[in-house]
Amino acid sequence: MNLSRRELLETIGSAAVAAATAGYTSTAKGFAANEMITVGCIGTGGRCRRLMQSLATIQGVKIAAVCDIWDFHLEEGRKLAQLGAFTTKDYRAVLDRKDIDAVLIGTPDHWHVPIMVDACAAGKDVYVEKPLTHDLSEGQRAIEAQNRSSRIVQVGTQQRSMPHLLKAYEIVKSGQLGEIHKVHLTWNRNAPRSARPNLNIDPKSVDWKRFLGTAKNQPFDEYRFRQWRWFWDFGGGIFTDLMVHWIDVVHWYLGLDHPATAASIGDHFQAKDLWETPDTVQTVMRYPDKEVQAYFEGTFVSARNGAMCEFMGSEATLYIDRGRYEIHPERRSKLKASELILGEGPRGADFYNQPDGELLHLANWIECIRSRKRPNCPVEAGVSSASAAHLANQSLRSGAVAKWL
Repeated sequence: MNLSRRELLETIGSAAVAAATAGYTSTAKGFAANEMITVGCIGTGGRCRRLMQSLATIQGVKIAAVCDIWDFHLEEGRKLAQLGAFTTKDYRAVLDRKDIDAVLIGTPDHWHVPIMVDACAAGKDVYVEKPLTHDLSEGQRAIEAQNRSSRIVQVGTQQRSMPHLLKAYEIVKSGQLGEIHKVHLTWNRNAPRSARPNLNIDPKSVDWKRFLGTAKNQPFDEYRFRQWRWFWDFGGGIFTDLMVHWIDVVHWYLGLDHPATAASIGDHFQAKDLWETPDTVQTVMRYPDKEVQAYFEGTFVSARNGAMCEFMGSEATLYIDRGRYEIHPERRSKLKASELILGEGPRGADFYNQPDGELLHLANWIECIRSRKRPNCPVEAGVSSASAAHLANQSLRSGAVAKWL
């Protein structure tokens, strides 16, 4: 609690190194500190390649295989892998390789659980991007795959590895904020994400059938292919893409699993006749067993409040974003105002220079592969956070209050 910004930044700098080089004893299931861990990357689009850049800086790790169904992404991923890395459009060919210890999954949402389950069955440890599930029915299957195989599975909600959010967790658990019954979450952007450029993608360069997977058959559409997050067959819109990050923190801090109900609204103010999912949404989720309400708002038409979360306690409110926390006492509270700011830039930014959440989260994964300890965001947590987004989408699409069954 008394750690200064400088001290905490120094801790951040050493944490990733320590995580990757900790001197664990080699066992039948783990890896010694000097033993190389070989990783295959599946779905090497922009998000995955960002993770690959961080992963490549961790000592004792090499990227030995790359998989993508588009020639362009496959080639861009190969450039970030070791020289001579195996390349393929079939993820199963990566899982079949005996020289691959673990896989990083950066595919569209509808492929997360199928590949994760197959990877666990093939004896690979897994880092899988959020949201873990594409619908509620996949949750139990994912949990069983992790537990049955005893694999290390890290879900990519990297905020669980950010040190200032770990300190904020301690603040919540200390009780000093008083009773917390209401939480406000936002992810607001002012960005023309709905423009439809002419991408000139050669359909022959894409294995469209593999991309579709279990989704309904449909002709190749380069816009859907590149903007899959906003189409129900492949993603789930703002709730699954953005809200998941903050509702994961809410579940983590307050010990929640899933909402009992969700009431949502959504509109197409910017992406009318282009996206299936709305560009502006709101939802109210109730957790009556813990006496908590969580309210989320997200949009692409205004950046007011940015990306943040506020825990509104009877003694004080805790504000958090990806670069800071702030404590704002209630008028009659004896608690003093305080803050810890790590990242440079305005409140509520999408990303900050500090902390490097991707690196820290990947380093935690690698550390747990060596030690066989539980990672910061195991499958159960990924299923939990995604469940809130899926319930919010159920309400959005039905026009009624969605109830947990």
